[in-house]
Amino acid sequence: MAEELDDNIVNLNNLAGEGADGTAGAGNPGDYNKLVTLEALEHIRRRPGMYIGKLGDGSQSDDGIYVLLKEVLDNAIDEHAAGFGTVIEVEVSDGVVSVRDHGRGIPLADVTKAASVMNTSGKFDTESYKSSVGLNGVGLKATNALSSNFFVQAFRDGQCASATFQQGKLISESGIVEAPADMENGTLVQFEPDNSIFVNYSYHDDFIEMMIKNYSFLNTGLTLIYNGKKYHSRRGLEDLVNEYMTTDPLYPLIHFKDKDIELVITHTAQYGEEFYSFVNGQHTTQGGTHQSAFREALSRTIKEFFAKNFEYSDIRNGIVAAISIKVVEPIFESQTKIKLGSTVMWEGGPTVYKFINDFVKKELDNFLHREPHVAEAMLKKIQESEKERKAIAGVTKQARERAKKVALHNRKLRDCQVHYNDAKGDKRDQSMIFITEGDSASGSITKIRDVETQAVFSLRGKPLNSFGMPQKVVYQNEEFNLLQAALNIEGGIDELRYNKVIIATDADVDGMHIRLLMITFLLQFFPELVKTGHVYILQTPLFRVRNKKEARRKSRAGKKGGSEKAETYYCYTDEERIRAINKLGADAEITRFKGLGEIDPEEFKDFIGPNMRLDRVSLRKEDAVKEMLAFYMGKNTMERQNFIIDNLVIENEEDITK
Repeated sequence: MAEELDDNIVNLNNLAGEGADGTAGAGNPGDYNKLVTLEALEHIRRRPGMYIGKLGDGSQSDDGIYVLLKEVLDNAIDEHAAGFGTVIEVEVSDGVVSVRDHGRGIPLADVTKAASVMNTSGKFDTESYKSSVGLNGVGLKATNALSSNFFVQAFRDGQCASATFQQGKLISESGIVEAPADMENGTLVQFEPDNSIFVNYSYHDDFIEMMIKNYSFLNTGLTLIYNGKKYHSRRGLEDLVNEYMTTDPLYPLIHFKDKDIELVITHTAQYGEEFYSFVNGQHTTQGGTHQSAFREALSRTIKEFFAKNFEYSDIRNGIVAAISIKVVEPIFESQTKIKLGSTVMWEGGPTVYKFINDFVKKELDNFLHREPHVAEAMLKKIQESEKERKAIAGVTKQARERAKKVALHNRKLRDCQVHYNDAKGDKRDQSMIFITEGDSASGSITKIRDVETQAVFSLRGKPLNSFGMPQKVVYQNEEFNLLQAALNIEGGIDELRYNKVIIATDADVDGMHIRLLMITFLLQFFPELVKTGHVYILQTPLFRVRNKKEARRKSRAGKKGGSEKAETYYCYTDEERIRAINKLGADAEITRFKGLGEIDPEEFKDFIGPNMRLDRVSLRKEDAVKEMLAFYMGKNTMERQNFIIDNLVIENEEDITK
């Protein structure tokens, strides 16, 4: 039997309406008169999104397999924060994860219970866990339930106990036995995510390293070892900001730290604002009450210090800042803990807003009085932002009026019903906008998109190369201005209308050029959109490989009322194409797609469906954005030409059909 194709090749004949457990999907309404009560871990398996957010395959940093790892790591971090253990070891190999901390270890008699009984925790009423992130007794159980194999072992004072599970069901437990000689106290957790839930998943080192680095930045004195590599921070949030800042600061980082709060502030030459916020070591990627309070306190303090009527937007333009606070029993808006809802720091204590405001006002005001050279650099940046804003005030007013007029009938935008900035809604995170080239591509997507969550914005060709241009170009260029209005990001990304901004261009030279022009525009004027992970590139298949004899036969049958489709594979790489050809043999028919408009809308449906392939546009310090854009988008034509000649790869037409 021929070797099966890699699962990454989309076989539309195998797309079935089944659930993750193999039961019938749509079309099986069930017995309405029969009520079902699920065991706790079975409920997690049936409704994993309630506990870990989206599932995914590991290609995105917020996919569920990273949440499983984070839930285990949170427990280890809580032990360190409580004063027990200075080293945490993490190993990931072939999809199997191992986390070993050196804290006190789970109470031996409760090892099985701690991993399998919901709402079981030692942190509900314990002083040593006052500022813990794991308070609900849910996380470890979710990891257990969603793993094909799960093992937990605790070591305490020369004794140990362990339990083994499969898909949340207990397989064996050791009871309390003697531990190996010289074994340090602590807990070992090993798990393997269930491939029937996280289909074809794989862990990406980049995402795990970012998670590990954040833990080290937020826990000075803690050493984390990931696959043999050590991560340790001495300067806390200062190290974090230096790690993620992609442009040089205009003045040395301002760093304040106290028992329950730490913050770092600086300005750069970039547009927009960039905030990182954390609660009890948890990265709150969607902010919350603490981040809002920080932004406002920062703006007000600076405005009062200079005693000038600055706009808050001018004060925050170019700012890069981070805040970490410790809250007793924090209230998050979901189990994934990415947005803080708490308003009080601790019982009987100040509100989060007052606590942060008082701290910022006192520390920052005193600092600026002590360090006039920093105050001078900060003032210069704010005045430059104010000057530029006023210089384009007339242009922006005209642009807003133009955008308002076309908003009633914007032929470039086919909007959706659900938006990311909606106050409520289960599908807010699913909202997305496709930026396409020309009417042909947008037509295909518009016909088969999900009108509830998918919008389409059509470019009319190649947009302007905005490299090195002032912000005025955003308003003077009608296309950029309308896109900015569609995204709703003129005043920053707080009111962003779509969670995913997807650049969907043809897989040819012109398409790649348009992609570069769009990324240049976003990096120039809205870098925070990229840094916060909202910008993606849509992958579309390069080839369709199908059984030509079967295709002709079924085409004739279709004319007579049949609906069968030939065995068809959509291939995104040459390797997938070759495997598909080997699968079909001499009957293989290969079609090379050069543009989105060439793909039939019915075929296109699966390429923008739940399993669409997206590449997130990321940005790191080592990318040297300014230099990179100058090389690829600047006026150094001859230098680029020589680079292209030296790196040119010629593809023969005959290679495509081999």
